[in-house]
Amino acid sequence: MALTSMQLVNRALVKIAAAPIDGFEDGSTESLVAATLYASTRDALISAHPWSFATAQRRLNRLVGRPVADFDYAYQLPADFLRALSAGLSNDGRGLDYRIVERRLHTNAEEVTLSYIFRPMEPAFPPFFDEALIARLSAEFCLPITESTTRTEALNKLAENAFRRARIIDAQQDTPVRFEGFSLTGVRN
Repeated sequence: MALTSMQLVNRALVKIAAAPIDGFEDGSTESLVAATLYASTRDALISAHPWSFATAQRRLNRLVGRPVADFDYAYQLPADFLRALSAGLSNDGRGLDYRIVERRLHTNAEEVTLSYIFRPMEPAFPPFFDEALIARLSAEFCLPITESTTRTEALNKLAENAFRRARIIDAQQDTPVRFEGFSLTGVRN
């Protein structure tokens, strides 16, 4: 079942025995904490791993202005960009030298395909990520709402375990990483 941001927040609040909220601006302490911490916590968790559901590739639009130093071209990053994974020429998503500067990608290539982490909408989150996000949110919400450092520490450990489980599940949806161009593999043939 796809969850909304409010459902994710309310599940996290229930985990710390706090009252669910009707909206981010309902005037309660819980809604103030949720409104303050939700978006940054969500984006940090999405950015922390190259999740299969949040990874995209896009050809970038080259900007008119030239970078001040080091590279010849600048490209506009996508609006939903959170973190770069790699960049390559037109049909290859990796292999280019680049640098992200002021929300622009700088490189010497005349065209760029960027592999990156984007911010998907909450209903696109798979259940394993929902659980990791709920665990992280409950850990983040705990101290400002309950003022219990002991509970917060315990919830942080649970959140780390949920994150680890989610990464393992997500990794099983991809071809395992292979060694390429490694000198010892050529000797074996």
